[in-house]
Amino acid sequence: MSSSDIFIGEIIGTAVLILLGGGVVAAVVLKRSKARNAGWLAITFGWGFAVMTAVYMTGTLSGAHLNPAVTVGIAIKDGDWSNVPVYFAGQLLGAMLGAFLVWIAYYGQFQAHLTDPEIVGDPEKKAVEGPHHEGDGRSGPVLGIFSTGPEVRNVWQNLATEIIGTVVLVLAVLTQGLNDSGKGLGVIGALITAFVVVSIGLSLGGPTGYAINPARDLGPRIVHALLPLPNKGGSDWSYAWIPVAGPLIGGALAAGIYNIAFA
Repeated sequence: MSSSDIFIGEIIGTAVLILLGGGVVAAVVLKRSKARNAGWLAITFGWGFAVMTAVYMTGTLSGAHLNPAVTVGIAIKDGDWSNVPVYFAGQLLGAMLGAFLVWIAYYGQFQAHLTDPEIVGDPEKKAVEGPHHEGDGRSGPVLGIFSTGPEVRNVWQNLATEIIGTVVLVLAVLTQGLNDSGKGLGVIGALITAFVVVSIGLSLGGPTGYAINPARDLGPRIVHALLPLPNKGGSDWSYAWIPVAGPLIGGALAAGIYNIAFA
C-alpha cells in the first residue's frame, strides 16, 4: 500500500464510519427525527453496521484501520511504524469530515432540537445564571452525537473502561485469521469486527459511551466546537483526553497480549 492509498482510504473509511455511527445517534436523539427514542440497541447495532460498511469499503485500499488504537496495535505487533503518522492523519481528517456530514444530513433536526425550550431551557433564566464556558464539564445537548461522555464522572473508572473495551476490540482484530491457517478471514472479517463492536457497545458501552477510538471521539468533538450550532453548549474538553489516552493504551496492551499469547 502506498502512503497516498493509506491516507485516502483512511479518510474515506473513517468518514463513512462517523457518518453512519454519528448518524444513528442523531437519528435517536434529535427531535423531528423519525427514529427518535429508538434506544440503545439501535445505536449499538448502527455503530456495528457502520464499522462493517467502512471496513468492507476500504479494506483493500488502506487495510481499514479507521482507528489509531488499531494502528498502534498493528504497529507494535509487526514492528513497523513507518506509516503510522499517515494513518493517524487520515483517520482524524476522516472523522471530522464524517461529523460535518452528519450535521448536513440532520441540519433541520439540529436547528429544531437546539431551539426547543424543552431541550435548551429558558434563555432568560440562562442569562440570570450566567454563561456556561467551554471546558467547565457541562456537555451541550447534542455533544453525544459527536463524541462520548461518562454517565458517572470518575477518571480512573472512565479510563479503565475505555482501555478494557479497546483491548477487546484490538485483540479481536489482531487474532482474525488464526483459525484459518493464518490466511485471514477476508470480507468475513468486516462482519466479525462489526459484531465485536456491537458486543462491546452492549456489554461495556454503558459507562462512557465506548469511544474505543481516539479519532472517532476527538475529530467530531473538534467539529462540534467549530460548528455554528445554536445553544450547543460546551464540548467538554476536560474529559476529552480520556477517550484518546484510554484507547491508545488499550491498543498497546492488546498488542502485548497478542505477542505473548498468540505470536
